[in-house]
Amino acid sequence: MATRSTIMDTNSYRPETAPPLPAGTAGLVHRREQVLGPAYRLFYRTPVHLVRGVGSHLFDADGQDYLDVYNNVASVGHAHPAVVAAIAEQAGALNTHTRYLHDAVVSYSEDLLALLPDEVDKVMFCCTGSEANDLAVRVAQEHTGGTGVVVSAEAYHGNTALVSGMSPALGTGQPLGTDVRTVRAPDAWRVGAPDLGLWFADQVRAAITDLERHGIRFAAFLADSIFSSDGVFPDPAGPLGFLAPAIDVVHAAGGVFIADEVQPGFARTGDAFWGFARHGVVPDLVTMGKPMGNGIPVSAVAARSDVLADFQLPYFNTFGGNPVSIAAARAVLAVLHEEHLQEHAARVGARLRRELAALTDGNPRIGEVRGAGLYIGVDVVTDPVTRTPDVATALDLVEALRDRRVLTSVCGPGNVLKLRPPLVFDDADVDRLLEAFEASLRSQPR
Repeated sequence: MATRSTIMDTNSYRPETAPPLPAGTAGLVHRREQVLGPAYRLFYRTPVHLVRGVGSHLFDADGQDYLDVYNNVASVGHAHPAVVAAIAEQAGALNTHTRYLHDAVVSYSEDLLALLPDEVDKVMFCCTGSEANDLAVRVAQEHTGGTGVVVSAEAYHGNTALVSGMSPALGTGQPLGTDVRTVRAPDAWRVGAPDLGLWFADQVRAAITDLERHGIRFAAFLADSIFSSDGVFPDPAGPLGFLAPAIDVVHAAGGVFIADEVQPGFARTGDAFWGFARHGVVPDLVTMGKPMGNGIPVSAVAARSDVLADFQLPYFNTFGGNPVSIAAARAVLAVLHEEHLQEHAARVGARLRRELAALTDGNPRIGEVRGAGLYIGVDVVTDPVTRTPDVATALDLVEALRDRRVLTSVCGPGNVLKLRPPLVFDDADVDRLLEAFEASLRSQPR
């Protein structure tokens, strides 16, 4: 029998084990089950019925205010007026596809590429991060002539047929592709290597060697630079960090580095606009999605010209890069700049990490608080000596926070609380989160 998916099933509503639901919630859940496919999941033991959002706050059907500490889709805040206005204005004028000329599509492409390394000078648009990663892998395979891809052990890169097979976080019900190999995440706290960069490079080298031993030519290393699905591992970064030596190995083996920026991109880490930039590396391909349009479906693959040149198959995506989605994306870039949200994420994220670490200091259940900007992982363990992941307690903490109207989830094997709020998360939000976190931690049995 297939194991549960760490990203889909770990923190999900299960009717067979759920507590009795309020009548209104139970009725809506029942109606949903009658019409939606069974592969869908709901969050939490008692699902939340949301009807409105503003900034970092969400409101349910009863008008209760929830603090959103999970959503990197609405990265500049739920229902941001500038984004809403841009969408409405463009929807009232024209929405079509990229086979017609449209100045906004070209202008946005120029603005987006200006934020990337000079070597990354071409862009193609899709609708979702899954589509972007699918396209990037196809480009990499065409450029290298290989098919082999290396990913991290709990990675999630999307839900197309191709990239599902490169997403071990989906569980064993979704087998990995025969030309896919995994490496352990760069978990400095558990690995204990004197040089994490050399250790991680050795993992990547061994994976490539195994592909080649089985007659599979290596094509790409596909990774999110904060290893968000694996449990949030952003450090050490910089020239002496863990990522650059691995990318050297990738290039020496004739492969390309695909930086999946769906999670760390668009100022999320605070230190840099892109997650990979914290490490001083230049990717061959960059994929992006979720926060790009603040909830409107838009994604992209940016690439070096020489890598993209080998992908000669005509490509068309009906909705990829449509003017309404591009209007949303342009507004997001403007808001990020005008509201200084990268700097804000760095400051507020540093404060949150610092105060969470102080709050949990000495608590044997909390092994480590780590992160970059407004992407933070709280590692929940059975004890600090063995550092064994404690999934049950992590899930109980998520539910205790939900009961206090603070929404978040888990990542890694299921034991790491994933704190990833909209970038407009402010000091009052931090205060509320810390108060709820302390109370939730106290509510756990010793």
